Amino acid sequence: MGQLLSNFLYGVGDHAEQIFIDFENAQPSDEERDLHKAVGEVLQRGPLILDKLFKYAGCEEYIRRAITNPGPETEEAAWEAVLPSVDQLQEFYEFSIELEQCFPKLLVALCKNDPKASLSNQQALAKQLADVFDFVLRFDDAKMINPAIQNDFSYYRRTLNRMKLSRKDANIKIRDELANRMSLFFAYPTPMMKVLSETTARFLSTASPSEQPVPREHVTSALATMANICHDMVDKKKFPNDDTNSFCLRAMVGSIILYDHVSESGAFVKKSPVNIKGCILVLKSYTASSTDGLLNALRFTTIHLNDPDTPGSIKQLLA
Repeated sequence: MGQLLSNFLYGVGDHAEQIFIDFENAQPSDEERDLHKAVGEVLQRGPLILDKLFKYAGCEEYIRRAITNPGPETEEAAWEAVLPSVDQLQEFYEFSIELEQCFPKLLVALCKNDPKASLSNQQALAKQLADVFDFVLRFDDAKMINPAIQNDFSYYRRTLNRMKLSRKDANIKIRDELANRMSLFFAYPTPMMKVLSETTARFLSTASPSEQPVPREHVTSALATMANICHDMVDKKKFPNDDTNSFCLRAMVGSIILYDHVSESGAFVKKSPVNIKGCILVLKSYTASSTDGLLNALRFTTIHLNDPDTPGSIKQLLA
C-alpha cells in the first residue's frame, strides 16, 4: 500500500526519484564550496557569451559585395568587418574549452559515490550541472539558426592566406592551426553538446585508479536521475516560476542527450532508466514557452532514437 501511494504521489514505478533539487535557492555546503567556486567562475561568463551570440549579426552584406564585386576596396571592407566577428567566435570557442576542462570535475564530485545521494545532498553542484546543460542547449539552439556564424568564418579562412601575404602579420590573431580547430567546432550543428559528449566519453575511457575512477554506470545513473528529477519537478509543478520550469526542461533534455551518447543502449530502449515517454510528454504539454527546440534536440542530437530497439510508440511521439 505504501509503495502504491508513493507511486501515486511521485510518478510511475522505477522512474520516480522522490528527490527535489531546489534550483532557485541551492547554496554550497563546506564540502562543495571550493569546486562550486571554481566551476562558478566559468559559468558566470555564460550569460555574456549567450548575449553576444543572440546579438551576432554577421557580415553578410560586406562579404556579398566582396564576392560579387571583387576589388581592393570591397575585399578590404569585408576583411575589416569580419575580424571583430571572428574575435567573437574565438571567444565562443575558448569558452567551450573552459567547459571541457571543468565538466569532468563536476562528474567526479557527483558520480564518485552514489549518484542519487550526491544529487540530493550536493544540490549546489547539481544546480551547476543543470546550469551547464541550460547553457549548452541555449547556445546550440541559437547557433543552429544563425548561418552567419559559419559563413563569416568560412570567408575568414578563405581570405586568410592572401591577407597573411599582403599584410605581413598585421591584425591576424587567428592563424591556421587555431582556425582549423575553430572550423571543426563551428561546422558541427550542436558544437557545445558535442564538446560535452566527447569530454565525457574521453573522461570515462581514460580514468585510471590514480585519478579517482568514476564507474560508467555512476555517470549514466546520475544523468538518468537528473532527467527524471527535472521531469518530476515540472510535471508536479514544484516551481511556480516559468523561467525555472524552462530551466528544468533544458536540464532534462541535456541530461537525456548526454546519457544517450555515453550509454551503450541509449536513452530510448524499453528498459531505459530514463522516463523518456514522460519527458517527451511533459515537453509537448508545456505551454508557458515554446519547447520545439528541445524536442528537435531529442530528435536530431541523440544517437539511438532510430535504433531497432527503440519502441515504435517513442518514435511516434517524436515523429
